[in-house]
Amino acid sequence: MRAILPFRSLTIKLSFVLFVLVVIAMGVVYLAVVPRLENRLVEDKIGRIEDVMPNVAESLGRQNPSGSTSIYGQLVGEIANQLNARVVVYQLLTAKAPIVVADSNVSSQEVATDPVALEAFEEDRASGRVTTDGERDVAEAAVKINPNTVVAVSASLADVLSNVGLVRRSLLAAGALAIFGATVLGYFAAWGLTRRLRSLESAAERIADGDFEQPVVDTGVDEVAQLAAALDSMRERLAHLDHARREFIQNASHELRTPLFALGGFLELLDDEDLDDETRQEFVMETRAQVERLTKLATDLLDLTRLDAGQLSVQAAEIDLSVVARTACDEFRAVADAGGYDVSVRAVDPVMALGDEQRVLQIVRILVENAFRHTPAGTRVEIGVEPEDARAVITVNDNGPGIPAKALEHLFQRFYRAEGGQTSGSGLGLAIAGELARRMDGALTVESRPGWTTFTLELPLMPAPFPRENEPVAVPRA
Repeated sequence: MRAILPFRSLTIKLSFVLFVLVVIAMGVVYLAVVPRLENRLVEDKIGRIEDVMPNVAESLGRQNPSGSTSIYGQLVGEIANQLNARVVVYQLLTAKAPIVVADSNVSSQEVATDPVALEAFEEDRASGRVTTDGERDVAEAAVKINPNTVVAVSASLADVLSNVGLVRRSLLAAGALAIFGATVLGYFAAWGLTRRLRSLESAAERIADGDFEQPVVDTGVDEVAQLAAALDSMRERLAHLDHARREFIQNASHELRTPLFALGGFLELLDDEDLDDETRQEFVMETRAQVERLTKLATDLLDLTRLDAGQLSVQAAEIDLSVVARTACDEFRAVADAGGYDVSVRAVDPVMALGDEQRVLQIVRILVENAFRHTPAGTRVEIGVEPEDARAVITVNDNGPGIPAKALEHLFQRFYRAEGGQTSGSGLGLAIAGELARRMDGALTVESRPGWTTFTLELPLMPAPFPRENEPVAVPRA
């Protein structure tokens, strides 16, 4: 297994992505909550001061109608205690700048430094705002008592800012805890996922090395489990293919060795000058049979290679399956007579299909040869042709011993050979026939039971042509 650098690990990457997402989420929450909360609390503080300003002005004006500065000093202290705020009275005694005539605090700021009071002298009333009283921020509002007197009320924002600071610290602490927890949990979750992926990687390497015995198992129910199931299915198919390949090599070696040894023996015997003509002729016929056997095996291998490479051409043309069936029957007539088989054709009317005539004939040859190979002498083999719904069907059936049920699902796999029968082939014929049928948009199926087996080739059915102009049309009699 190839080592992965830590910063390239999927675990680290997923953990980092989760860390970044949580940081961004907490940042968005912080920016959305803290500033708005601070603004809302400050505005609420200013609003409460603005609400009491008319009452403060009325109270000062009513209790001090003469505008005596000494009385203002007593009144602002009482009002300040009631409001828990600072109350300052400014008066414009001369044409000069206003001065402070009463202050609820011991020390007071210069009026020139208080823009809220100056704005009230000019516009009768100043809207509330945040200002600075020495070193602290305050919420302040001012209003005229009379043409020459302004009262200003200011309240410290320390409690508001303290509450906001508490929320800020709590949010930052919760965010840090959430980021830490999410990162740790994300790391272990990603580690669990990558551990399962590493297990699948190890399984894939085992399969690549040719170890098909150990199954690929994952106990999850997610996409990784589906990947594990797909890998295990691939393992089973590769195991079966590897087993079939080994069997094919063994069978092919046997198939090649037998005719080659026979050919070598016959050639040595033919070299004997004392052989009579009858025996020599018999050896020549056996030699030809072994050559045909080798040729058949080489042809099957070549066809299979061409199918895999996409070099085996298949034409789409109008063909008469009845003609194909009769041609195949005539080709096997002599072989059937020599082997004691009864081969016949069941086709009443022309059945026009869309396909490649030579490839269809090749499929029928494979099916008839297969029937001869796996049934005893005296078996009746019938080639049937008929239309069926929108398909043209050609069948090859026999009344032999049948095919075992466990062999039916593997019958069209490459290199597979069913047990039984008199002789054995390469295990490629039916695989080639099935692939040729698919290439012609058809299908090759099999049904079997003791005493009856039918292979069915289905091809697209050619529609009946419309009658040409001036061509007589047969009208059924009443």
